[in-house]
Amino acid sequence: MSRRTALSFEDFFDPDRLASDISNKYWHWESRRNSWLSLTKESRDYIFATDTRTTTSGGLGWKNSTHLPKLCQIRDNLHANYMAAVFPNDRAITFESDDPQAFDVSTRTAVEAYMRNKLNIGGFRTEVQKCILDWIDYGNCFAMVDFVNETRELDGEQIQGFRGPQMKRISPLDIVFDPTSTEFERTPKIIRELTRISDLALVLEDYPEMGYLQEVFSQVLRARDKFLGSNVGKGMDVKKNAAYQADGFSSFTDYFESDYIELLHFYGDIYDRKTEQLLRNQHIVIADRAYVIRQSTHPTWKGTPPIFHAGWRVRPDNLYAMGPLDNLIGLQYRIDHLENAKADALDMIVHPVLKIRGFVEDFDYGPNERIYVGDEGDVQFMSPDATVLSLNTEIASAMQIMEEMAGAPRQAMGLRTPGEKTKFEVQVLENGANRVFLNKTTHFEIIFLEPILNSMLEIARRNFGSAENIRIEDQDFNFQKFISVTRNDLTANGNLRAIGARRFANKANILQNLVQFSNTAIGQDPEIRQHMSSFKLAKLAEELLEIGEYKIVERNVRIGERTEGAQLEGTAQDMILGQMAGRGAGGPGPQ
Repeated sequence: MSRRTALSFEDFFDPDRLASDISNKYWHWESRRNSWLSLTKESRDYIFATDTRTTTSGGLGWKNSTHLPKLCQIRDNLHANYMAAVFPNDRAITFESDDPQAFDVSTRTAVEAYMRNKLNIGGFRTEVQKCILDWIDYGNCFAMVDFVNETRELDGEQIQGFRGPQMKRISPLDIVFDPTSTEFERTPKIIRELTRISDLALVLEDYPEMGYLQEVFSQVLRARDKFLGSNVGKGMDVKKNAAYQADGFSSFTDYFESDYIELLHFYGDIYDRKTEQLLRNQHIVIADRAYVIRQSTHPTWKGTPPIFHAGWRVRPDNLYAMGPLDNLIGLQYRIDHLENAKADALDMIVHPVLKIRGFVEDFDYGPNERIYVGDEGDVQFMSPDATVLSLNTEIASAMQIMEEMAGAPRQAMGLRTPGEKTKFEVQVLENGANRVFLNKTTHFEIIFLEPILNSMLEIARRNFGSAENIRIEDQDFNFQKFISVTRNDLTANGNLRAIGARRFANKANILQNLVQFSNTAIGQDPEIRQHMSSFKLAKLAEELLEIGEYKIVERNVRIGERTEGAQLEGTAQDMILGQMAGRGAGGPGPQ
């Protein structure tokens, strides 16, 4: 009989002190967010459910398992409206200078053109879309900024791909931090990454400037060889230390026999007990929760890592915010409960339970069926109370309550609220109905998007190479041109502002007020109108109505069109007169 020996993690690895501290920190912070993870899991179960069997309302014992996806519909509605508010057009950002004396219009044009170009080709809109979905589903969204320089070699020639700042979404399930910290910006963070060993080897070979240590990578491979060459599975056990067990793998053995390697990216300040030093603004990468494979000071001007967070409903003294769908789960549960109770009752009305008394011969229940009963025998229908079918009203009421509580007013869905309204009442009601929605989108822009945009501008300044030619569009004459953007253009003191939601909130008011002003006596006074630019009013209408892509507004374009029309009309008249004169000189035509 073989002797079973228990092997510990240290039998295969000799973990660094710093790596062990960070790994234990990750496990500790991960365990402190378990209640939040449970709540978000229940929300996602209802969002992606196709029936009640996969949700908490599936254990009620109903025969029917219909799921009314109201929570999913609210999610899609919020996402569509948030995206429309944040990106109303391609000019949803603006640059504001902090130094008026050293600032000119060309500098602002260069900064805005450069950033819009990088946002368009760098996948910024796609990443924001993912973050907004996280914001709705989890109540929290995370992103970081990095500088990307994509190159590839083809036929001996170096091909330059995308080069510039890029936003990258971080899954809320992959980042941990101390939830009791006062502010997210300065609290240390750990991001978990699961990558293939071959992909990490490519990074070491193709991007040596990233600072990954080849000798540590070799040490990781040797530890795996040692593990695979041992007698694990032949009489030996392995202690599964919770601090070292990788998420997503069934066991300690399963992880080390796979082709994957877990990396923990630590960002922030940490005290190294081994060297008794305080390390500030560090980026430390831990492999297998045992080895420091990369360590460097993160090169940011602010002194904090470029990782950003936004919460939907902020909790006091807790960085994990609450989502718009979290407190609607109970109503979704009730809707499914009522729907299936109604469906079961309807089934019992259509196919009622039969009460049989005395001797009754066997029969098949159906139309024109004869039932033979003996003495004292009888068959009766046991139908439920038909008033249960009125549950449709209660279900509709619960759905409406969910819409209002999620901050998605019915007006945003294209449904008109009942009652007659004057033109002034319409605007007041519209503003009131959308106040929560607009407040959330503005919060998202100020707390999340603007810091990301300014971090992208900062990292572009630090890594800017030679001058780049950026295409812009002339707003006055509707033609495209190229301008040269240099590093000096990007070093101007100022900040980028995300103004999509605020523009979305104001444009309806501006258009309504403009129409009302035009209909007043003051707006129709010719002495006042002569001081108003017709071209700028046309550009304002083009922007408010979002019809710029049709190029219908050009300076004095109607004068040119009238002139061209008059010329064509005159040419046509001359041709007609010439034909008539030719007929008169030649006499009558052939008989």
